[in-house]
Amino acid sequence: MDRKSFLIWLSGLTTSVMVSPATLWDEKAPPEDRWGKLLPLRKFGKTGEEITMLGVGGSHVSWMNESDAQRAIEMAIEGGVRFFDTAEQYGNGRSERYYGKFLTPKYRDEIFLMTKTQARNAESARRDLEGSLRRLNTDYLDLWQIHSVNSARDVDNRIKEGVLEVVLEAKEEGKVRHVGFTGHRTPDAHLRMLEKAGEKLETCQMPVNVADPSYNSFILNVMSELRKQNYGIIAMKTLANGGFFGGRSHGAHGDETSLIPDLLSVEEALHFAWSLPVSTVVSGFNNHEQLQEKIDLARSFQQMNENQRQQLIEKVADLAESGEMEFYKA
Repeated sequence: MDRKSFLIWLSGLTTSVMVSPATLWDEKAPPEDRWGKLLPLRKFGKTGEEITMLGVGGSHVSWMNESDAQRAIEMAIEGGVRFFDTAEQYGNGRSERYYGKFLTPKYRDEIFLMTKTQARNAESARRDLEGSLRRLNTDYLDLWQIHSVNSARDVDNRIKEGVLEVVLEAKEEGKVRHVGFTGHRTPDAHLRMLEKAGEKLETCQMPVNVADPSYNSFILNVMSELRKQNYGIIAMKTLANGGFFGGRSHGAHGDETSLIPDLLSVEEALHFAWSLPVSTVVSGFNNHEQLQEKIDLARSFQQMNENQRQQLIEKVADLAESGEMEFYKA
């Protein structure tokens, strides 16, 4: 379709997803715990939980040395973050080990702790769970997710090989409080998982950013179905995994075409994601200054209206529609 028709089509779909976003969560005055004032809380779908609107991305934590990882964890706690993301493969378990050393011994009762498994069969899933619990130094997870589903066939194969069964058993046994799935390659994988196991799972982690509606979009194709099934939605790749900074590999900045700072600010990118019906934004950081910036942006968040969101989508559409910036998609 031509450019004008594309924008009309895009606007209509975005509007249909975003009807009355203010009714989709109840942001409350931030409470306090013994470590200080929390960031604002949002409802986490049918889990019945409330979680902080910003979560720590565990992949980036795995790139740090021990002292920097400890400082980042303590900065996050001091800044009011209580949602911590990781996965068994991040740094070959290094991220989980850092959490097990610096996070759970002191803060376990106040945090929401999530990890993931990329297992393709039941035996591997059970092994991953026991390894994660050991490395994280805890006897239960708040959330365990089937990680990085990449196609409808991948979903079918993992279910056939018993991965979903193991995840549900872990919940029944009390090793896991809630269960979900993640992926960033194609909306088709998410839609297949919702078709096959939608009522059994509770959360979904997926790319949510201002470029996404222009290419192979999770926002336009998946978000409305997640809302229908009352899923807790975890936004990731809100800065396109470095793609908004010219990077074309995981977490990297680079010298390719970029959106920030020429067309978009970090504030606009994050506030766009938080203005959608997501429960939390899980975001990584390359240094402690970036972590503090994101904490500050969460505290200063102002809801964008439909027109403001649409203007940002249209502003970057020419560069986003090729999918080059979201290099992690299929």
